[in-house]
Formats: sequence, C-alpha cells, structure tokens
Amino acid sequence: MPPTDTKNPDYFHRVVDCQWACPAHTDVPGYIRLIAQGKYTEAYMLNRESNVFPGILGRVCDRPCEPACRRGRVEEKPVAICRLKRVAADLADDYSAFLPKAPAQKNGKRVACIGAGPVSLTVANDLLPLGYEVVIFEGLEVPGGLMRSNIPSFRLPADVLDREIGDIVGMGADLRLGQRIESLRKLLGEGFDAIFVGTGAPHGKELKLAGRYDDPAHVHIGIAWLESVAFEHIKAIGEKVLIIGVGNTAMDCCRTSMRLGAKDVKVIARKPRQFFKASPWELEDAEEEHVDIVVNRSPKAFVSENGKLKGMLFDIMEYEFDARGRITAEKITGEEFMPADDIVLAIGQENAFPWIERDLDIEFDKWSVPVVDKVTFHSTRPGVFFGGDAAFGPKNIIWAVEQGHQAAISIHKYCQGEDLTDRLPDGMTLQSSKMGMHEWAYSNNYNSVERRLVPQVGLKERFRKLNIEVELGYTPEQFTAEVERCLNCDIQTVFIEKLCIECDACIDICPTDCLTMTAPGTEADLRTRLTAPAKNNDEPLYVSGPLPQTQRVMVKDEDLCVHCGLCAERCPTAAWDMQEFNLLRPHAIDQVTPPARRDRKFGT
Repeated sequence: MPPTDTKNPDYFHRVVDCQWACPAHTDVPGYIRLIAQGKYTEAYMLNRESNVFPGILGRVCDRPCEPACRRGRVEEKPVAICRLKRVAADLADDYSAFLPKAPAQKNGKRVACIGAGPVSLTVANDLLPLGYEVVIFEGLEVPGGLMRSNIPSFRLPADVLDREIGDIVGMGADLRLGQRIESLRKLLGEGFDAIFVGTGAPHGKELKLAGRYDDPAHVHIGIAWLESVAFEHIKAIGEKVLIIGVGNTAMDCCRTSMRLGAKDVKVIARKPRQFFKASPWELEDAEEEHVDIVVNRSPKAFVSENGKLKGMLFDIMEYEFDARGRITAEKITGEEFMPADDIVLAIGQENAFPWIERDLDIEFDKWSVPVVDKVTFHSTRPGVFFGGDAAFGPKNIIWAVEQGHQAAISIHKYCQGEDLTDRLPDGMTLQSSKMGMHEWAYSNNYNSVERRLVPQVGLKERFRKLNIEVELGYTPEQFTAEVERCLNCDIQTVFIEKLCIECDACIDICPTDCLTMTAPGTEADLRTRLTAPAKNNDEPLYVSGPLPQTQRVMVKDEDLCVHCGLCAERCPTAAWDMQEFNLLRPHAIDQVTPPARRDRKFGT
C-alpha cells in the first residue's frame, strides 16, 4: 500500500466524518468549538459560509452529518450537531455587518431565478456580491418555497424564515412576489443573461384506487394540504384521520392534523419500520404526540357511502427477508377496514413543468424531468440552469443549498464566457494546535456525558395554537455539556516519518489501539495485522512512508482514532502533531478571488 497522500484535501476531509457527510460541507467541529468559546456570532457566520440558513437548518435539517458522527462509533448517540447549529443562530448578536455585500457598481449581467425557495435564494446569495442583478420570481405572496408552505410553523417559525431570507433579499435581489412564470419562452425574451429554475417538486403524487373521487373534499394531497393550512385556507379536519405514506411529509401531516382537531390519527405504512423514509426523530416526535403508526398495510380502496367518505380498505401484507434484511417475497394475508373522516396522501412528490414549452431545445427524460448535468446544473439549452428538487427530485434543504452554490459557479462562468467545467478544486489549510508541552488549542479530554435532550413544550400546551414551536432549544447548561461531546475530528493527527525514532510511545499510550508499526503490505493484508484489526473498510487507513530505522511503516486506522492528541503529547521527537484542518470549498466568489488568497473571517 503506497504512502497516504495527505496533500489531497479529500483525505483529511473524509476523516471529518460529519463535514464529509454534509452536502454543503459545513465546518461542524469549527462552529461547535466557537460555541464552546461563547463566540455565537462567529459560529453563526462560519455556518453561513456553507449552509446559508443556519437558523432554518438548525431546526429542520435532515442531519446527514449525525449518522456519520464519530461519536456514534464510540457510544450509541452522535453529537447533536443540528441543534447546536440552532444555538449559534438563536444566540448570535447582530451579524448584519458581516454579511456579504453587493457592490454599488454592477457587472451588467442579469439573472432570473424562478422560485424563491432555498436553491434560488442560495444562487442569489452567491451572485449578488459579484455584481449581478438577480430577479427572483415567486408565484406565492411570500418567499421561501416549500420551506414556507410545507414545513409547519410549529417546527419552523415564520420569523426565522423571514430573517434569513431577508438577509439575502436585503443584498439587493429584485424579489417579485405573486408573479408565477407561465411561459419560459416569454421569459427568455426578456433579455436575461441566464435563467435558473428552482421551482421545487410542487406536485404531490396521487393514489388512483377505487373510490378515490367519491368524496374528493375529504381526500387531500399532502403537500397541497399543508400549503392550504400554512396560508389558513384550511383550519380544521375530521376527528379520524388516515395519513397514507411514511416520509417526513407524512410526519408533518399527521402532527398538523392533531393541531387542527383530530383525535385519532394513524400513519399507514406498506412496509415494516426499517424501510421508512421518515427520519427517526420525526417518527419519535409523531409518536410522542400519540400518532399511531401502522405497518404492513397496503391501500386497496377508498370507502364511501352516499358520497360520504367512511374510511379505507387495506390489504394486510406479510414479507420474507434475506440475511441482509432485504425483502425477497411478499404476500397478502387478509383485509382490514379503517374508518376515517379525512385521508391525506403523502406518498411522494414530483416535478411539474407545464410552463416550459417543449420546443425550446430543453431535453426532458421519460419522466418529464429536464436533463441536467450533475456537476454544472446546466440544461441542454445554453443559459438555462436547474437545481434543487426541480432538477433531481425531492431532497432536504441542505442539498438544495449545495446545489445552489454549484449552480451559481456555473452561471457566473457562463455569463463570463468561461468553461463551465473548469472549476477550482477543493483546497485546505493545516495549522498546528499546539500551545505548550501538553496543551492544545482545543478541548481534547474525552467527556463521557450522554447526549442532551432538547426541551420541548408540553403536550397540552403545544396543541393550543398551530404556530407554537415545539422545541425550545438547548439551555446554556445543556449546550455547554453537548459541545464537549464533539471529538474535534478536524484536528488531524499529522505524522512526519523522518522524525520518528520508533520508540513505540505513541502506540503504548493510544487508548483505542489505532496505531501500528509494521512491515509494508497491501491494504487487505495490513488490515488483518494491525494492533486492532481494521474491519470497517469504509474508513481509510493512514500509511506513512518508510520509517528511518527499520523501513517499517506507521499505520493508523482512522475508524478508531478519537483525536485525543495523546500520541502527539507522548512523542519525544514531535513526529506527531495535532493540526487543525480547514477545507477550502470554492463558491462563486472564489472564481474571482480564490480562497487561498482570501482572509478567513470566521474560524478557530
């Protein structure tokens, strides 16, 4: 196995599991350390460099970072990364002076963004400081897209949305509310240098079964129903409600139903719980509010009498599984009728582009979805870009943000006549964290405290109004404890083989047996003869060059390392050092002023 190329930013980036898993590559350990230091404004702005909406995502992010968190390999539960993001947002002082600013002198280029959801807002956020005139067209009377219309206010308060959207629009975007684009052909004739389509996946999927339209007033499409509730067109629902589907939209529908007067709410899933699309915490919140989740029931027919909905008929399903837990066979074992006053269909969302004429050289696939380059977000028509759910189907907000960053790079390059594929690579910086003989610029003591639970409004109180935010956020005592659970994975163990005297001191002191000095070999061979066999092939091995005394190699299993720094403390020759890794992830502004030449305002 050749020596590890630590000059490639991907190596150390991958070691920072949370940042690697985050679509926007947020510097998670960096902002957690800033919170620990009481620097909440700095923590917020460090967040904002990558994810644009810290207050919003601190409440409703799907948290791909948390399952990846190294703490989850040490004990059961990861660091509460998402809720610590909210701490920074809630406690930050006035940060307006630190926000990007649009220059007074524009660059003469006009960009249209269709839809005022997270992906279009991110595009605007990145292009406005470069002097672009950005016009955002939104069909609704308020901006935010599905963040506004489909995420209930008891999870995401309107004032949080207003503030962070206002930070972007306040840079000078021309936000045109209530202006739904009905024809792309017409918009193309208005002289824009580029057009970005960020209209989301606005149509909920139908369930065309017998009896579907016998009482259509009491059978609802989930995302349309949530929008009607958000804008107060619907203020009540029947006492018995069935929610068909078990994704995050279904969780919002069932919890909203409880607040509109429902007494008996059931979420119906066709498959067992391990196949649910909803996030585990969404399921927990729903069940805490006494929502029943029923598995292995497949919808068969809507049941009505004299035009009045009575309920739904289901096939009872039974499944067989292989050794990996995959379904290998299914069968129907019976039927079950469930009564209902209302039924909400939350079985998925899909794109809809009736306003895009099909003779504009924009290619669509067999599902009527535009063909879009996954790197540049460029469609088959020059100057027309797509991103977010409109490009690749429904995903969480954080995916839309990262796609907005990448689309903004492409739009900038297109408008400047540059090659869209000629993009800056990721960069990095490494800086020693050593402050003294046994002192580091980070808290390296392992803290065994368990994950803190976020306080919530009591069940009785939360149902009094639709907009009472359920989660109260961490108290100072709680987040002070929670930040200490972070293992600081961005503080990298950097090894200089020429300084090593092969004394074994680092191996002796390592609490996780992640270090080994051994003869060179293939990766498969090395994994079997380490101090602790490396069984997780998804995590890399660090392999040094030949050591000066014996030509052996130092091997480190990144899966086991907890970044405690004891190897560097113990090493008598400073062959080991703990160095802070900063990922330099290029955005649109970096195409003008590369990150290596920009001062880092917010960091640790």
